[in-house]
Amino acid sequence: MQLYYITPVLAPLPCAVTLGNEESFHCMKVLRMRTGETIYLSDGLGNLFEGKILGQDIKNCPVMLLNVLAENGKRPFKLHMAVAPTKNIARFEWFLEKATEIGVDEITPLICEHSERVQIRTDRLQKIILSAAKQSLKTLLPVLHEPIKFDTFIQMNHPGSRFVAYVEEHQPVHLKSAYIKGDCTVLIGPEGDFSRKELETAIHLGFSSVSLGPSRLRTETAALVACHTINILNES
Repeated sequence: MQLYYITPVLAPLPCAVTLGNEESFHCMKVLRMRTGETIYLSDGLGNLFEGKILGQDIKNCPVMLLNVLAENGKRPFKLHMAVAPTKNIARFEWFLEKATEIGVDEITPLICEHSERVQIRTDRLQKIILSAAKQSLKTLLPVLHEPIKFDTFIQMNHPGSRFVAYVEEHQPVHLKSAYIKGDCTVLIGPEGDFSRKELETAIHLGFSSVSLGPSRLRTETAALVACHTINILNES
């Protein structure tokens, strides 16, 4: 099944919608779909629609949404990953791709004291997330926030469990032991890790310091381990 993404649908079904430029081109030129053929669409909010192509337009392909097939991909928990972008941006992009495939609700690029990268192109990262969601047939599209400084993010309201993964020689508590099923926010620091001040601030504001295992992990690996751990624990 090929999945196309559209903006949230407000009108009652059946109703006509239009695919965006890139989705239209992919549908018409790459897959060579034709008028009258059935396609499947998502609004990125967990809804899966069945639709029928109304006309041949490689820029604004018209589609009639016929019905909702399912609320596919909605989970009983929300996961927010706040991760410091890596110096090599390809590694951060790899994390975004794999986390989207596994399952994540929100991703916030976190700018820390030891960050070696403070600027990113969110437009490019959005495309990577969208591509990964389509590949893995995810109808729930992760929200990518703009980069934010650690001190600002830490002061915001974060419902559910809150964890800061920190590399410490004698870190006794593993994320899998500390987490209780439900909404969760996990902080992952840069290559140089969080500063002592950042760690102390996070703990003071209610974040629990946790380990991700005995190995010293790269930022993107640590973030993916945390993402996978939370998803696995919610399956049991």
